[in-house]
Amino acid sequence: MDKCAGEKRQYKSCQSSTCPADALPFRNMQCAVYNYKPVLGSQLGYRWVPFYEAPDTCHLNCMAVGHKFYYTFGRVLDGTRCGLDSGGTCINGLCMKAGCDGIFGINVPGEPCGKCQGTKDSCVFIQSVFLAPFPSSGYFSFKNVTRIPSGATWIKVTDESRNILALMDSKNNYVINGDWVVSWPGTYKVAGTEVHYNRSAESHEFLEAAGPTDEDLYVQVLFQEHNPGIKYEFWLPKDIYYNYKEVSQLSWQQSEQEDLHIWLNANTSNTLKPSYGTSQGKKVHCFLSGAGCRKCKTPKGKSQRIKQYCQSDFVIHAKVLKKTLFGHLETRYDIQVKHAYKRKFPIMNHEYIWVSNTCDCPQLLDLQEYVMMASRHANHKYMLSSTRLSSTSFVKPWTPEEELKLQSAKTFCSISP
Repeated sequence: MDKCAGEKRQYKSCQSSTCPADALPFRNMQCAVYNYKPVLGSQLGYRWVPFYEAPDTCHLNCMAVGHKFYYTFGRVLDGTRCGLDSGGTCINGLCMKAGCDGIFGINVPGEPCGKCQGTKDSCVFIQSVFLAPFPSSGYFSFKNVTRIPSGATWIKVTDESRNILALMDSKNNYVINGDWVVSWPGTYKVAGTEVHYNRSAESHEFLEAAGPTDEDLYVQVLFQEHNPGIKYEFWLPKDIYYNYKEVSQLSWQQSEQEDLHIWLNANTSNTLKPSYGTSQGKKVHCFLSGAGCRKCKTPKGKSQRIKQYCQSDFVIHAKVLKKTLFGHLETRYDIQVKHAYKRKFPIMNHEYIWVSNTCDCPQLLDLQEYVMMASRHANHKYMLSSTRLSSTSFVKPWTPEEELKLQSAKTFCSISP
């Protein structure tokens, strides 16, 4: 049975009141719930305060007072403000704003044309589907899906495949994904607005922004499989609409550079007419699944066990619950931490652990238990940290015998965990 189009739920503001001036902010109160409670792998307790620099504004990101790390305790409660200077409200893990009718949307302005309950006669609605086929060559490149002009509002891009969306600004800088790096879901500030990016395990991906944008943005796609169609929509003021030229299907290839330009015909109410031209673009290549995978280099022996035990940030006994591929770039494992033999940072009983390949290096099977020696990776730009394994990390199936060997390896480290 086909799924119905549109949102499954709708939220409306029905009651509001101002909090007393001396009241503890709602987000502070939620962080304080975890004060001095031990985190798995550590008997130490911390006092937590809100951390507002993380990209996921509707997650409970709390900074340990007196320390240089923060932790995410899941989603904030519904009704929490998205940020200190945000007029948005977190609902079901998403930052939403109420329109003039009180109905919440993803950072929605009052009306696309800037007039509450207006006639929408001062702007034009643009809506289309990008249907470029999956490349048949041995490598493939980024393709431009559309140009979102400066002044656009109510921007929405959705994809329901394993293909990867990317967002580039007018200076050719990638804001979301791109440059062979997969971005975390969250809120990104660009072009004078906030772009909300989300990606689910079911291969659903979307970009949304309220606008108006103050520079052109470019949506691109990195193909991993058949393209079921990338849907996009936004509103444009009429004066911008009449000069709008949309780049759709720009293929950066080795031999020739062709792009399909689609012009909006102002005389026929949002009708699209294609015309062809040429353009220059930078060459970006990657390989299809399996083409770049080599035989895994498995670390063996006592010396590797001791070396990696002493150098790793985490040495854990964990059970693999689920594996998720993100294109041909990364693999994420949902793990249950059974025991932490060594930890330099707090770790929860349920964690994500990342591997920067999709070649099963190291090989981790669902519902199996392993000893893992992992490192903490910090993204200083977005103040984000993740736990990672490399293709040569020490990973062994957990056994009582392996645990005894770990206890022996520990004695060779100059700094105890």
